[in-house]
Amino acid sequence: MPYHAGLDASIRMNNQDAFLNEDADVIVATIAFGMGIDKPDVRYVIHYDAPKSLEGYYQETGRAGRDGLEGNCIMFYTYEDILKLEKFNKDKSVTERDNAKHLLQEMAAYAESSVCRRKQLLHYFGETVEKDCGFCDNCIKPREKFEAQEEVVLAVKAVMQTEERFDASHLSLVLAGMENEYVKSYNHNKLEVFGKGKDQTIEYWNSLYRQIVLQELLEKDIDNFGILKATEKGLAYLESPVPLAFSKDHDFSGETSEEEIEKQASTAKSYDPALFDSLKALRKKIAKDKGLPPYVIFQDPSLEEMATTFPTTNDELSHINGVGMGKVQKFGRPFIELIRKYVEDNDIETASDVVVKSSVNKSKIKIFIIQQIDRKIDLDEIAEAKGLTLAELTEEIEHICYSGTKLTLDYYIDQIMDGDKQDEIYDYFMGAENDNIAVAMKALGGDYSEEEIRLMRIKFLSELAN
Repeated sequence: MPYHAGLDASIRMNNQDAFLNEDADVIVATIAFGMGIDKPDVRYVIHYDAPKSLEGYYQETGRAGRDGLEGNCIMFYTYEDILKLEKFNKDKSVTERDNAKHLLQEMAAYAESSVCRRKQLLHYFGETVEKDCGFCDNCIKPREKFEAQEEVVLAVKAVMQTEERFDASHLSLVLAGMENEYVKSYNHNKLEVFGKGKDQTIEYWNSLYRQIVLQELLEKDIDNFGILKATEKGLAYLESPVPLAFSKDHDFSGETSEEEIEKQASTAKSYDPALFDSLKALRKKIAKDKGLPPYVIFQDPSLEEMATTFPTTNDELSHINGVGMGKVQKFGRPFIELIRKYVEDNDIETASDVVVKSSVNKSKIKIFIIQQIDRKIDLDEIAEAKGLTLAELTEEIEHICYSGTKLTLDYYIDQIMDGDKQDEIYDYFMGAENDNIAVAMKALGGDYSEEEIRLMRIKFLSELAN
């Protein structure tokens, strides 16, 4: 279904609801599609063209795999996308236009780079990872490597000789010996490093600078967009240079849309996909009949485990993570019947003995907590008795709740929250796509503490799911 600003508001809302309620598998949307959509089981985010910034790309791809399962992000890229977006910026003020241009350059650099995508993206937001991810296109199909030493020394020297006041684009022009008005206005055509790298292209130097930043010889000035400064590691490198390994960038200009791309990674699933699809369809039907969000019945990770271990009894189903005997008794019967029929029809030998999950009842502290709540003892007293903080006790109670045990906390919740506040949080979870606390806190605003929302989530799940 489509979703964009030009559609009538009611059509947009209907299409969004259809996607959330699993009546539509795919939404084709502009960025008008709300950033707050927190559907946990999005498996693909596909960009037809390049976003305006890495910040936008990071946020948009972040919609995939929020339930912890696999999420694939694919971006179709051509530099014409960047040129088109630059034209959109022509009517902005000079400062806005310059900032937008820098953001687009970062986006193009990301797309064309041959370095691990995850490493690049996290580094852009200030995080450092040592190892490559192993599953992005650059890791699965590595580009040609090369070593550089003299060039790295030149690159760092250019930063120092221009007084650490310029970005990679300008420094690349200086090294390549390009005498434009901007270079001449700063007398950078008279520097020692000017033209020392003219044997290489400007694109080469831009790519090298990006990778030198990733190797932490240079860093970006956070107060001045794109400006490069030498790090202590970079200054030490000038004293004792050694060859460093780099990757050649992608050259998309030489590739055609007809080029066949080899599929490198196996897409085989550990679970039975046909059974998983049937379980999802059953969950959707039950959720619709009961007027509940699908995640309240069972979340995708639980369905995947069912489609892996084929539980055919109440006891076996209760050992599935995120289920427990409470949920088995409330929702389990049709799922067990479906699995049992699937196993019989396909002559499957079940392997329920491979499931390893400790029962709630085997934990002494959990039994103690359940008994104390049944006696309506204040949570503060329960926490003190076991040497726990209230947050730690709440986490233990959540584990009990997610295992399917019904807990009645009304006696405590009524002491700390009035009815209106309870109703608002309860109504939020009834309409939410999942039970993520961070998303709930953002949606509900600053009037509710994390403790209040977590306790109401326990009440909500206990009453409807357990």
